[in-house]
This record gives sequence, C-alpha cells and structure tokens, in this order.
Amino acid sequence: MLGLGLSLTWGLLRVINLANFALAFLGAYLTYQLATAFRLDPILTLVVIVPGFFAVGIGLELGFLRFKINELTSLIVTFGLTVILESLIQWIWTADFRRLEWPYTRVSLRIGTLFVGLTGLLAFGAAALLTFGTWAWLRWSYLGKAARASAQDGPMAGAFGVNRRRLALLLAGLSAAYAAVAGLFIALNHTLAPSQIYSWIGVVFAAVIIGRLGNALGLLAASVFIASSEALTMAVTAPGWAPLVSFTLLIVILLLRPEL
Repeated sequence: MLGLGLSLTWGLLRVINLANFALAFLGAYLTYQLATAFRLDPILTLVVIVPGFFAVGIGLELGFLRFKINELTSLIVTFGLTVILESLIQWIWTADFRRLEWPYTRVSLRIGTLFVGLTGLLAFGAAALLTFGTWAWLRWSYLGKAARASAQDGPMAGAFGVNRRRLALLLAGLSAAYAAVAGLFIALNHTLAPSQIYSWIGVVFAAVIIGRLGNALGLLAASVFIASSEALTMAVTAPGWAPLVSFTLLIVILLLRPEL
C-alpha cells in the first residue's frame, strides 16, 4: 500500500512523490488520535481521513503543475515536504513512541502450526483488494486507458481529447488516499515514531522498481517476494541481514533486465 501511490504517480505522472511516506505516517497518527480521543473504531476513521488526504493530494499536484515540477525536481521537493511533515508530526505528537491498542489488534488466528495476527491479515487483504481494483481500473475504464495513453505520449493523448490536467489531479488525489489507507494499517500493526517515515523508503522503492512503474499487480508480486525473502533471511541467518535482501534483489534484477 505504501508503494501503490508512488508507483502510480511515478509511472503515470512522472512525479517521484516521497511525501506519500510522510502522508502515510500522518494518516497513522491521525488514526491513533481519532481512535484514542473519540473512541472511534480505527477502520471508521478512513471515512474522515481518506477524503481529506484526497484533497491534499490534489493540492500538491496543483502546486507541481503550477511550478512545472519535473521528475528530478519532484524528488527534491517532495523530500523537503517529507521533512516538513515529519517535523509537524513531532511537534504535535512529540518524538515519544505511541501504540494504538484496540481489541482486535491483539487477536491472532491459528492456521495449521502458524499464528497470524488479524490486523496483519487485514492489511494484506486490503493491499490485495486495492491492487486488483487499481489494476482493473487502469485496464478497463476510460480514465485508466486515458492515464496509460497520457503516460506513453502526453501530447498525442491530449490531441485526442484527454484532459491531462484533470487526470493528473485525480491520480494524485488517489495516490494520497492510498497513503491514508496505508496509515491505518501502520497504526494497527506498528509502534509509531516520527523517524520511522524513512525506514521503509528503501524497500518500497525496490518493490516499485522491480514490479515496474505503474504496474499494480507487478508491485504486489514484488512486495510478496521481497517480504518472503526477508522473512526467510531472518529465519536462516539474523534479522540484521534482512534489509540487504531488497537492495540485492533490485541490483541483480536491474543487471539482468536493465530496461526496467
């Protein structure tokens, strides 16, 4: 889910939006705040957070269009936005570790000899659902076909009636909405700290590139493959070796298939 929005904006809009990571953690903290302060079920917080993040994504894209931010510049600008959002989170919630405790966060399901956390299973199910929904939307709907055509040849798509500006705003808003959903499951499955924003950038970048930009199903397959490889590495060797797996896989695949 962290990579889905990045894959869309990078693959279809040519914007490397690192701010998606900060938005996801902002969503996690907002979920934590709404659930603890108002005793609102964490899943129901999406009703408030997702539309708000969709509007934020549109606002960011309007700024990118206004100042003609290109692919390289977007990497620098959105990194700056990430730092600003991290500071904002730390100012509001401090740097203390926070944990969302809810009845179903402690539930585990037994599958054979394995115990699987309910919230982790829900996160995987939501990621798969969003991935297949995005794939179907991009493949079969008019807007999806227009987005793919615009990514391949923007001026030609525009000549055939595609409103590239409106399409870019929609994709940017959708990307930010995905970050809000990712934030929900970060809050349910992890202890929160502002500095964690940067901890998953590397592995998500690897999954996005290995899965190919703008390819939702490829991203899901790459994510499962990387996660399984890291889990196997931790089981066989030591946890400290796990982060090397994603980058090693990325380097090997880029050497074998540089066209990615």
